[in-house]
Amino acid sequence: MEMSELRALLTPEGLELLDALGPIEQGADVARAVSRLRAAGHSPDLVSAVVGQAALRSRAQAKFGDFAARMLFTRAGLEQATRLGVAARHAQRMRRAGITGVADLGCGIGGDSLAFAGAGLDVSAVDADEVTAAIAAYNLAPFADSATVAHGTAQEHAPTETDGVTAIWMDPARRTSGHSETRRVSSDDYSPPLDWAFELASRIPSGIKLGPGHDRDALPADAEAQWVSAEGSVVELVLWTGALAREGVRRAALVIRGERSHEMTAGADAEDAPVRELGAFLHEPDGAVIRARLIGDVARSLEAGMLDDRIAYLTSDSALTSPFVQSFRVRETMPANPKAISAVLKAHRIGTLEIKKRGMDIDPAAFRKKLALTGDASATLILTRVGDQRRAILADRVPAAG
Repeated sequence: MEMSELRALLTPEGLELLDALGPIEQGADVARAVSRLRAAGHSPDLVSAVVGQAALRSRAQAKFGDFAARMLFTRAGLEQATRLGVAARHAQRMRRAGITGVADLGCGIGGDSLAFAGAGLDVSAVDADEVTAAIAAYNLAPFADSATVAHGTAQEHAPTETDGVTAIWMDPARRTSGHSETRRVSSDDYSPPLDWAFELASRIPSGIKLGPGHDRDALPADAEAQWVSAEGSVVELVLWTGALAREGVRRAALVIRGERSHEMTAGADAEDAPVRELGAFLHEPDGAVIRARLIGDVARSLEAGMLDDRIAYLTSDSALTSPFVQSFRVRETMPANPKAISAVLKAHRIGTLEIKKRGMDIDPAAFRKKLALTGDASATLILTRVGDQRRAILADRVPAAG
């Protein structure tokens, strides 16, 4: 979105058009809306802004739920925004630590600041991009008494000292600047620079949001590293420092499903469990657990071992499961070739098949086309490597715990 489009949108006419337009979910919806609004005499800038925002609001439902219907976005800002449910948990941590105010340095469209303000914190937000800062100000307007937004850099607006009740939140830009098409950059090119962010965090209680695949060897040794997954996908790594870091915790895996969350914590990476033969159950650890390297702790809680020391599958004979894994009851195993698998599927009358793989260079969609699927039964096929063998495991999902 360009500033001319934003100015056209932030008028009574523009906002009324946006609210009246309704959801835009498909390309055909865009074409029809543009034709109708242009025929009604609206300017190209206004039509582009209104239709674009309606489409972004539809996409934003997944991250912001009903709040999306009154928010504004840029495409890049929406892609990089924290899910509201995740941000709310960050705000809760700050409240528990006694924090009453937060400086959001690099606020984007204001997703995290919304959660902070909603939790009763005073928020001072800033973004280096003028359009993005203006959109954040619009999104935070319901909290005008407790939240402010400025246009500027993190370095210009960083607190130099605090009274012990102010914290910092930083989400360094990991993509090139822009409002639509952007590309990822290396950690050396983050904005603000990570060295600067880490130094600031060493002096002031901070939360720093990073990508979940960030180089673990580059993390500050005295920070708490918390990997977060939501609905089965690892969405972020947050480094917590000062009063926001929990005593004795250096590794954490937070698993969120719906309104419920579960967390594992440890003072260091967990030692892996020994390798053992495939048992009656196979367990796939959540991605946050894998990233935090706490697989060994999960294994011991399930009386399980590693199926292979290079692959994150666990196996056990105990009928135990956990919120930190997806569990499967094993039916039988076979070589990982389509002919052998098809014979087993036919014998079990499997017509609906979920395919999972780990440690094998296979495209599940392409592999499915090689299989004979007939019948009314369903199952899960797990393709993996065990030692130097490629194996297929036919299994049934165990209901999720918690």
